[in-house]
Amino acid sequence: MRHEATLVDAAALATSVLDDLVVATARETHTAISRRAHGLARLGLGHAARPAEVLHHGIATTVYGALGLSLRGASAGLSRLADAGLGGPGLEEGPRGRFVSSAVNGLIGEELRRERPHLAIEMGVRREGRDVLLTPDGVRAAFPEATGQLVVFLHGLCETEDYWRRHRDRLGSTYGETLARRGWTPVYLRANTGLPLRENGVVLASLLQRLVDAWPTEVTRIALVGHSLGGLVIRASSAVTAEGDAPAAWTQQVTDVVTLGTPHLGSWFAVSADHASRTLARLPEVAAFGRVIDRQAPGIHDLIEGLAQDVPPLPHARYRLVSATLTRSPRHPVASTIGDLLVTPRSAVGRDRRGTELFPGAEVLHLPRTDHFGLLNHPDVHTALVRWLGDDD
Repeated sequence: MRHEATLVDAAALATSVLDDLVVATARETHTAISRRAHGLARLGLGHAARPAEVLHHGIATTVYGALGLSLRGASAGLSRLADAGLGGPGLEEGPRGRFVSSAVNGLIGEELRRERPHLAIEMGVRREGRDVLLTPDGVRAAFPEATGQLVVFLHGLCETEDYWRRHRDRLGSTYGETLARRGWTPVYLRANTGLPLRENGVVLASLLQRLVDAWPTEVTRIALVGHSLGGLVIRASSAVTAEGDAPAAWTQQVTDVVTLGTPHLGSWFAVSADHASRTLARLPEVAAFGRVIDRQAPGIHDLIEGLAQDVPPLPHARYRLVSATLTRSPRHPVASTIGDLLVTPRSAVGRDRRGTELFPGAEVLHLPRTDHFGLLNHPDVHTALVRWLGDDD
């Protein structure tokens, strides 16, 4: 039986990762360096260098073996405590725990689902830090003032639904609260962003259909808002339904899709990480660091290329694409290189260097001097959302 993830579960995972990554990386790096050093010594001293090499190898093997054994034992012991119901507070009980859970899922989400399923996040509708049961009674209880207009928010890589409240203390509102005052019902989702992009798209399509089926009143309009990777998952969900025999009912109600800093053509940061892992793999002394980078989840690998033209936009929906740059102008060399720190303007609006556009006719908004996470709650986006979603069909 799946038990709720606790702080002790997190400690067990951290201890296991310490063994898998830190100790293993140190051992492999140490071994590669010592082999090269002893190889040079043999060139100069011949067989006289052999005893020192054997002694060094024996000591290193003993030390790293003892460290690994201790960490694996500690991880197993902590896991048994959690399984016995002695795991302490649940990770979902506070925003810090949810932050840790989502960050780890974003980094190794598929691995967690396979090896520690109780720590793997399952996509769901969230309300006050809890999953909403997608039954008529469950949805009615979570949304007692439900309207026929749903605005659905999906976060980015390693984020939680709490990220949409970023800088609320300074701005006095969130996107959802601003739109709620204009007749929309905000719906926040949470996903395991470490899973493959298209798999998350399939799950999202199913989830939205179940949500619409259980909604307390007739759904007349749906707006989808995705930050970063969340925008790609939203696109992937619409592609899933487009490939079926008939479009799913929920897609017929989608009038607007808004993406905020979404790497439609890939993220330069993910590309750089991929290149770094390949480069490091060529040298034995640093190959272990390359494997650490390459261990990243499929969700991160999917950011290398984004989603191309094989995932077309919904023909009846209006697309609004928001980009940001650290510089004033999106044409500044720095903006063209790193954009908002993670995504360039061209990728965020789906327009490549040849002028090919993924979203012909889409409205584009550029936010100067803003980083990737500033897009989560920005006054200019508040204004734009009111204008975009205030229009009638």
